Amino acid sequence: MSRVGKMPVEVPSGVQIEIAAGLVRAKGPLGTLEAKFPEVIECQQSESTLVLTRPSDNREHKAFHGLARALVANVVRGVSSGFERSLEIQGVGYRAQMQGSSLVLQVGYSHPVDVVAPEGITFEVPAPTRIVVKGASKELVGQTAANIRKIRPPEPYKGKGIRYEGEQVRRKVGKAAK
Repeated sequence: MSRVGKMPVEVPSGVQIEIAAGLVRAKGPLGTLEAKFPEVIECQQSESTLVLTRPSDNREHKAFHGLARALVANVVRGVSSGFERSLEIQGVGYRAQMQGSSLVLQVGYSHPVDVVAPEGITFEVPAPTRIVVKGASKELVGQTAANIRKIRPPEPYKGKGIRYEGEQVRRKVGKAAK
């Protein structure tokens, strides 16, 4: 069976790759991660490049091909340089601070909210109204940032709350005075 459609993934120096059927494991300076994908997609390493190929131009094979390439690229980038997601806090008296390895948020509740970092995730608070979530796994970084945002999502009337950096919050018009 001939393979069609090739998608390369560049592997930086210092990253070691192990390939099995439907699995790529990458080991680098930031840890070890693995990506699982359908076995119809074949992965081969040639020098500093991983080449993913699909068996045909079938619609399902094309979809799996793109998925597998994205998963492998995320794993390789994660162990070499990592991922980060920034959050902004807006509101009078709303702020964040670090206590040890956990994040303490004061966002309008009667009590401070503690957020413990999952394994492989670190928090930075460069300013009291900014939080940076860093880690090797793109999925875990995004989920942790979403969990922090969920503590006090931005509300549409005044815009107060926790939002992603650069996120535009659609504002609503308040009640009109008579």
